Amino acid sequence: MGTVRIKDHWGEQRLFEQRAVVASVLIALLTFVLIGRLVVLQVMRYDYYADLSQGNRVRVEPLPAQRGLILDRNGTVLTENRPAFQLELVRERVPNVEATLKRLIEIGVLEADDLEEVTKLVRSRRSFESVPIRLRLTDEEIARFAVHRFEFPGVDIATRLTRFYPHGEHAVHALGYVAAISEGDVKKLEKDQQLANYAGTTLIGKLGLEQAFEKELHGIDGSRQILVNAAGRSVQQQGTLTPDLQEIKPQPGRDIITGIDFPTQLVAEQGLIGRRGSVVAIDPSNGDVIAMVSTPGFDPNPFGRGLTIKEYAALRDNIDVPLLNRAIRGEYPPGSTVKPAIAIGGLAYGITTPQHTKVCPGFFRLPGSSHRFRDWRPAGHGVVNMQAAIAHSCDVYFYDLAANMGVDKLSAWLGHFGLGQPTHIDIGGERRGINPNPEWKRTRFKRREDQVWFPGETVSFGIGQGYLVVTPVQLAHMTSILATRGKSYQPRLVTALREQGTGKIEKIEPKLIETVEASPEHWQVTIDGMVLVMNGGTGRSSQRGAEYQIAGKTGTAQVFTVGQNEKYNEAQLDERLHDHGWFIAFAPAEAPKIAVAVLIENGKHGTAAAVIARRVLDQYILGRTTTPEIPPPVKTAAGTVVVPDAAGDE
Repeated sequence: MGTVRIKDHWGEQRLFEQRAVVASVLIALLTFVLIGRLVVLQVMRYDYYADLSQGNRVRVEPLPAQRGLILDRNGTVLTENRPAFQLELVRERVPNVEATLKRLIEIGVLEADDLEEVTKLVRSRRSFESVPIRLRLTDEEIARFAVHRFEFPGVDIATRLTRFYPHGEHAVHALGYVAAISEGDVKKLEKDQQLANYAGTTLIGKLGLEQAFEKELHGIDGSRQILVNAAGRSVQQQGTLTPDLQEIKPQPGRDIITGIDFPTQLVAEQGLIGRRGSVVAIDPSNGDVIAMVSTPGFDPNPFGRGLTIKEYAALRDNIDVPLLNRAIRGEYPPGSTVKPAIAIGGLAYGITTPQHTKVCPGFFRLPGSSHRFRDWRPAGHGVVNMQAAIAHSCDVYFYDLAANMGVDKLSAWLGHFGLGQPTHIDIGGERRGINPNPEWKRTRFKRREDQVWFPGETVSFGIGQGYLVVTPVQLAHMTSILATRGKSYQPRLVTALREQGTGKIEKIEPKLIETVEASPEHWQVTIDGMVLVMNGGTGRSSQRGAEYQIAGKTGTAQVFTVGQNEKYNEAQLDERLHDHGWFIAFAPAEAPKIAVAVLIENGKHGTAAAVIARRVLDQYILGRTTTPEIPPPVKTAAGTVVVPDAAGDE
């Protein structure tokens, strides 16, 4: 009979108890570990994890600085800031950027033509930055987006200050405009290490003072912390656990005070309505620009909301080039307006005297040449001295003077008057013009036979033709040097900067470039000649009835060359081939307060420009205009513009 195994209850009990003890110890150990970890997380490292926790529900939002204003010399506001709504996108919060932008186009909030440019802009900015993709939303667009807002995580409407130009296109080429920050702007800001300061900025200066003084106008952006939900949208602060949200206030940009006298600016612009041209007026005592006009102009306000491709193409492809600032970028032969400066050069070099006379038969020949350089008056001026030659703009006298001076002296002397070099006015894009000489021609042309300087080119140079070209601001600068009898001040639009908060004004001192050396007698002879221009000379119609004495000079600049045996027939020419009309002046002649240069493209002669100049002088000196209204340009059947003749010569 086998043995029977009986169950060991006591052994099982001991085993169970042993296992229970081990399990209890493990549970106790794990409990102590958990408690220790909780102490570490919630006591010892509370501050660290509290910051991380807050970061999950707090977003840093940039606060753009208020852009500085631009004012004229009398305190008239030329640019200001107004509130507007814009659509902004944060790339890291958008699941699919391309799909989101296409959907915005579908609901009519974004233009299809802007898709490529907006995509590039979004990709060029850092993923956590809020990027404006649509500026100045209309009420209808705001409502349309609000209905579909749930479809666009990472996209929201923000209220921002936007630039506004209360006077529209007036003074636009001096002021410039602002537009949305482009991909190219981002690269430039990165290069200059300024991108961080533009995190919340929508617009940046693109032209004129807005661009040249961008740093001063922009200010320093601030930031603030806001609570957000899981979708990244702002929520109200609730409960006792609301974090301590911080805010860094932005520092507004500085206001710019210009030398522009806005009433004078308006009068100058009125004179050029319907014409292509420019007016630049300068205070000769310090270089302050009183007026800067280039026509046609354009309204800068649409740039702030973003132009469509069609709108920009209309401006870019316009035959009259409204985007061109003719005052600093238009280059034209100055014609007879340079004769006073050349006259002083002839006296300063001792090549001629005020009493020296020249017989003007209506043409000039170089010794040994049969080529005739024609005078603007076919019958000639008879016997003239220097003052008479200036007063009646005798070409033959100055042909002869230029030939005797020689091109090197002539070019060097006009260089002292700022021709052929930038004036360094305080806005960008200025062209330098051409003040030619043999060295310039050798570097300008490739063929050896074209590099030779001929004596006949010096003769044409003497009446402001040939290779010599200037900008209106250069000619106004030259006129201001004549007015001050040799003191050359750098032209400037900005005269002071003003702090927005305190009103503290920082003046910018005028810069004296040089003093042109000539005797007081030589300056006086030339200025007397310019006074005679206005009293019996080519500008006499503009002096009539004036309460002060004007010193001026008319000028006519050929657009194309007439052959030796050809006759200039204006009636058969396209309007754009007519001569340009110039007029320079300063007044009062005995104590100048203003120097002005007026250009009318294809204006045929300088007398029409002189009428505009007279009105500008009246407005600035007297505070009113005393001359008749300027005749409006006439539209022909072909669509061209003809400027009516004014009384006078040349």
